Formats: sequence, C-alpha cells, structure tokens
Amino acid sequence: MSDVVVVGGGIAGVSIGYELARLGADRVVLVEAESTLAVHSTGRSAATYLPSYGPPPVRALTVASRSRFDRLAAEFELADPLTPRGCLMVATDERSEHALAEELAAQPELVELTAREALDRCRALRPEAVRRAGWDGGGMDIDVLGVHQAYRRGLVARRGSIVTSAPVRSMRPRRGGGWRVVAGEHRLDCDLVVNAAGAWADRVAGMAGVPPAGFTPKRRGVCTAPVDPAAGLGRGDPVVTDTAERWYFRPEGDGVLVSPADADPVEPGDAKPDELHIARALEAVNDVTRLGLRSVRAVWAGLRTFAPDGGPVVGGWPEHPGFAFYAGQGGYGIQMAPALAEFAASVLLGQSPPADIALEPDALAPTRLR
Repeated sequence: MSDVVVVGGGIAGVSIGYELARLGADRVVLVEAESTLAVHSTGRSAATYLPSYGPPPVRALTVASRSRFDRLAAEFELADPLTPRGCLMVATDERSEHALAEELAAQPELVELTAREALDRCRALRPEAVRRAGWDGGGMDIDVLGVHQAYRRGLVARRGSIVTSAPVRSMRPRRGGGWRVVAGEHRLDCDLVVNAAGAWADRVAGMAGVPPAGFTPKRRGVCTAPVDPAAGLGRGDPVVTDTAERWYFRPEGDGVLVSPADADPVEPGDAKPDELHIARALEAVNDVTRLGLRSVRAVWAGLRTFAPDGGPVVGGWPEHPGFAFYAGQGGYGIQMAPALAEFAASVLLGQSPPADIALEPDALAPTRLR
C-alpha cells in the first residue's frame, strides 16, 4: 500500500513526488509509460527561466522558484542550475510595438530600451529593424537535466520508488477509500493518485472515470543553426524575442537556437516539428539580424499542455476524492517547477501553502474551470 502514486516522469512528476515525500507522504511511487524519464516535454525544453514570462500566477511561481533552485543545488551538490542570460524583447513593426507597450504597462519590472540600447545588448540585430525594446534582466538558462536528476535522486532518497515501462492500464476506486492503479505489470493501491501526465492528463483521468480538466497539448518547434561568424553574436548574448510571439532565438554553443514560437493544438504523442514553421522562423530572424541563417543542424518539437485559462491545475474534483491533477504547466513547467511542486504538495497533503507564494489553492484548482 502506497500513500501516493504519481503518474508521469517529467519534471512535473519527479518534483511533485519529491515534495510529497519531503512533506510527509510515507511512500510515493512514480510510474512512467516510457522506458526512461523525461522523454517528451521536459527533455525537449528550451531551458529558459524568465520572470516576465507567462500569466500572473506563473510569474509569481517563477519568482518564488528562484531561491528554491539554489536550495535544490545546495542539497544535491548541483553546480549552477541557473546561469544568467537576460531577455531582450524587441519590437520591429506596429504589431510588436503594440504588444511591447502592453507588456511594459503590465510588468513594472521590465525596463524600456531605445533601439540603440537594444543593439548594445545584441550586436547581431540590424539597426534599421528595431524600433524599441524591453529588457528582463532576471533571465537565466536552466540546467534541465541536472534539475530533473536532483528531484529524481531526492525522491528515491526519501523512500520513493520509480517504475518505468509502466503505462497506466486501469484505475478504479477501492472499497473503503483510495485507488487501485494497474501500470504495466504492477498493481498499486494508494490513498492518492497525482495525475502529472502532461499532454495525456485528460486521458489518464478518463481511465479513472474522472471528468477531464480540458487540457490542450500544443506543439512548439525548435531548431539549432550555424551563424555567420561576422554577425557579432556572443555566447553570452541574451535571449531575443519578438514581443508579438512569432519567433525567438538565443545563442547555443557556436550557433543559435531558434523557435517559431508556434502553439498548434495536436493530439498527445511524439511531437514532430512543422518544417514550414521552422523555415519561416529562420526567415523572420534573418530579417531582423545579421546572423545569416541558411541551414539547420537539428530540429525537434515538444508539447506544451494548457488548461483553458492558461494556468496550471492543482487538485481534483470534489466528487472524486483521492484523484488530483498536477498538469497544465504550459510552456513554463521548468521555470516554476520548484515553487509549484512545493505549493501543490502542501495543498494535496492538507497543509498550509508556503508563505512566500501569494496564491490561494482555489486559484489553481480545477473547479475554477467549470
């Protein structure tokens, strides 16, 4: 008999499993359908921490995660889980100027820059292309693999178990309370199921006879490409984003990582990039920079799963006790993982949420979506 069964082995599953064990769950078992953990969204993340990125609840959780990344690194001797890399938000036309004005009005911590100041931060930009810009100096690169491994180690160190190659086959309530989960060849009885299955979260809920939360998986494509050495791009240059969310790029090794910032609704599965979207992103970046992008080295895509209102979902339906969603992290799952996991574990165990996270449990509960 387990206290908790967590479904899903990405950053969501390992972080909530670790926090549940740390806060008092006696035995946590994590089940993962794939043969290894972090195959889908987590393993394909762009690995960026941006305090200005996302709706207000996401930004609050991201800010609260900053010190928790440091604590995680200290506990597990993880070297530099975050390394500084600011974010430069550029406006290049009327649409992106309007979007930038909205961002600056909504987020006082952003610094408005002139076109000249933007060029000082990224010399690869074309002077004639940039109208104005915003600056988020709190941006970081995230060591996603290192953070994921730290949570995995922490879960195991607290008597948790991880079972791979174990897709959920059935779930049903047990007489007297709790659930029986059949995952692969394993039969697990538990008091609480935590559905951290990402793009598959509504399907897992369906297996349990639990109503869906209404999640939509959305594909995002990414590529890496060589750059013209004369373009002036430095390895320490910032992430550069179009404020109208049509593309972004950042230095990656001796080249650049580029995304069309696409968000196409797709079925859960092994996401494949849209080659036309990638080509258009390369063209758009060439229009505003001197990078000279002509070919790609690697192309991939990941799934970002959203609730109808764009915020994460923590908790369950009152009529289905013992079954909780922990999903809908969208494109922000890594950057807010430490704070969201601690907040969620507290809520699911009936404890008070951390005092430094200014959110009420109802703000993330699935009942808000009804």
